[in-house]
Amino acid sequence: MGRLSLLPSLALSLLFVLDQQSPAPSWILLQIMPSCRIYHHRGDRQSHQGSPLHWRPLLRLFFHDCFVRGCDASLLLNSTSASNPTEKDAPPNQFLRGFALVDRIKARLERACPSTVSCADILALIARDVVHAGPFWEVPTGRRDGSVSIDTEALRLLPAFSANISTLKSQFDDVGLDAKDLVLLSGGHTIGNAHCFTFTGRLYNFSGRGDNSDTDPSLERNYLAKLRAKCAQGTSDALKLVEMDPGSFTTFDNSYFKLVAKRRGLFQSDAALLDDADTRSHVIRLAESDNSVFFREFAEAMVNMGNIAVLTGSQGEIRKNCARVN
Repeated sequence: MGRLSLLPSLALSLLFVLDQQSPAPSWILLQIMPSCRIYHHRGDRQSHQGSPLHWRPLLRLFFHDCFVRGCDASLLLNSTSASNPTEKDAPPNQFLRGFALVDRIKARLERACPSTVSCADILALIARDVVHAGPFWEVPTGRRDGSVSIDTEALRLLPAFSANISTLKSQFDDVGLDAKDLVLLSGGHTIGNAHCFTFTGRLYNFSGRGDNSDTDPSLERNYLAKLRAKCAQGTSDALKLVEMDPGSFTTFDNSYFKLVAKRRGLFQSDAALLDDADTRSHVIRLAESDNSVFFREFAEAMVNMGNIAVLTGSQGEIRKNCARVN
């Protein structure tokens, strides 16, 4: 594995604007300079218009890529046959969105500067630029793209919504991240929605007892009642969307930690952060701090994650199309 760079020639940044001509809101690349440096100013970033609900899926792409084979864009590869499913086909990734956006960005980059900007770097830059009105950080670049993508690896290596604290800490440790990174990156749940099926196991038949009171005891009772009102038992509401950070789900802020501290985290993995002294102390500290602390430390954690098992130099390749190897 190699070292990433912040050299000016690779100091890329993506700037997105709302495409008003699209049938549905989408984010598109605004402008590429001839030198293949995509320019961007933080002030422009703060003035984006459009729904934050379109941002979080793009942030998730980077998380889901880096935890499997490192940040090598293996998540973006399409299967070449029914007998060769890729990470994109794995159950944890089947509801991800944003692949078409990445393909559009890559196509424009290839026209401007062929074989220069990797798909892995595109994912890293998108993850930074879609955190609207939140933290900003310099993204080290120079990643190259991998050529292997296996669905079972995604199923095994991606942290699950239902994971306990021991599993979460172990999975983060396996990729070189610590308990603080775990808490901070979980803070990405401050924006966006989740499907009912990702947490209804906490609301009904939690321990397998089967009666109506068999719920997750770590879930605050009033919040439990509200979630049950939105998500019925069974499959009828499985795909209904629920705010992950009620009252603040369109704003990137530290309210997520305030809710988790009150036992109102949506996922079992959120609640698990209170089951360990180390992670719990970070949750409480971030809940009691102002947003600037969360922003600064989230940025550091994102850089840490972006360094997981990167390919550089002669390793890997720079794909011409993010969905397939060269």
